[in-house]
Amino acid sequence: MNFKKDVYRNIAMITQLGISMLAPVILCVFIGYQLDRHFGWNTVLVLLILGILAGCRNCWMLLQRLVPKDGKDKEEKERKHEPEK
Repeated sequence: MNFKKDVYRNIAMITQLGISMLAPVILCVFIGYQLDRHFGWNTVLVLLILGILAGCRNCWMLLQRLVPKDGKDKEEKERKHEPEK
């Protein structure tokens, strides 16, 4: 049963990463297209790059919260399990 929970959690994490990356890109391209159509500006490329950068930042922040830092966690676990002298 624990195996299924881990699989579902990993699938949810991968899905969340994908949505976190694609949502800003699609939103920025849509806004750029609307600005191009309405005002005649050429902003799609600029907003596409901005959307990609925002999506990368979202994924980075999400992974920082989800993935534990190995060095700090190992040190804390070792300190907790060490017998006192």
